[in-house]
Amino acid sequence: MGFDGTDVSAKLRSMLGTMQPGGVILFKRNVEEAAQVHVLLRHSQRVVATPMFLCVDMEGGTVDRLRDVIAPAPSVAAVAATGSKKLFRNHGRLIGDEIRALGFNTDFAPCVDLQFPPSRKVLGSRTVSDDPKLTARYAREFLRGLGKAHVLGCGKHFPGLGEAGLDSHVQMPTVNKPWNRLWREDLGPYRQLRKAFPMVMVAHASYPEVTHDKVPASLSKKWITDILRKKIGFRGLVVSDDLEMGGVLAAAPIEEAAVQTLIAGSDLILVCHKEEHVSRVFETVCKRAESDRRFAKLVTEKAKRVLQFKKRSPELREGHPPRPTPKTVDKLCRRIWEFAEEVRLTASAEALR
Repeated sequence: MGFDGTDVSAKLRSMLGTMQPGGVILFKRNVEEAAQVHVLLRHSQRVVATPMFLCVDMEGGTVDRLRDVIAPAPSVAAVAATGSKKLFRNHGRLIGDEIRALGFNTDFAPCVDLQFPPSRKVLGSRTVSDDPKLTARYAREFLRGLGKAHVLGCGKHFPGLGEAGLDSHVQMPTVNKPWNRLWREDLGPYRQLRKAFPMVMVAHASYPEVTHDKVPASLSKKWITDILRKKIGFRGLVVSDDLEMGGVLAAAPIEEAAVQTLIAGSDLILVCHKEEHVSRVFETVCKRAESDRRFAKLVTEKAKRVLQFKKRSPELREGHPPRPTPKTVDKLCRRIWEFAEEVRLTASAEALR
């Protein structure tokens, strides 16, 4: 769940205590400075009995929630242009160290959407290449870097937004692409990294040539259970993209979308912005479980899967890191600037080869 504010208010404390969410996610509206973020996450965790996923979207470039708190990290495209596995891994390690220092343990990255023309205006510098092998190569090293920093990663946005010309935050894209090309191209990174991704985030886009309907992948049992789970063999956690996005609300009201994504195969639901929506989704799922024995069994199984995952994840068992000092922040700033310069010089040398 997401929430408003930069501290744990009485209202937020009540919500966390009542709902006991699997995790929280912070955005720019929650971030003022490093020590404040650390306190906010620590105090949020104190209200919840089990270790939470303390999440942030942190890719570098345009998706960088901490750019004004520490320093702007290089984009995926900038790092990918170096062609250096070492720098790919260092990108993950640097971002991992940065967010871990502030108390996060989960990063909704890397983005493995392919760099096709239809999505360039939407995704911009968030993508690596139109080549699934090169994209997987970057993502594998980035994940290794995150792992060294004791941070969980998440592949997104399954099954791929590379051919999506619309922004799923606003509208639901329709990707008219045949199965054989999706399997060979967009699904390539997921097939290659099925054992490396701790989590996979599912997109709010429809793929009518595969499902023969306009249901977004995030609500599709065919995509999540039949393809991601069974055909690809992914065994990690499946998380919906934010259910407040226009791409999914075009298909169903948020309460129904929450129920449907669980039935389709998601283990975790993201509701990122309005606290009212968080409460409505929570109440709807609980009421559905109380009245529907089959759904109650499904939710119980998912809760067990999530708790087992958490028990196996040292990233969530390590406890909160020490509160960051100005010296810590300054050191991170210098590392980011030095890394950005190394990326620039290496990419320039690569371009001249």
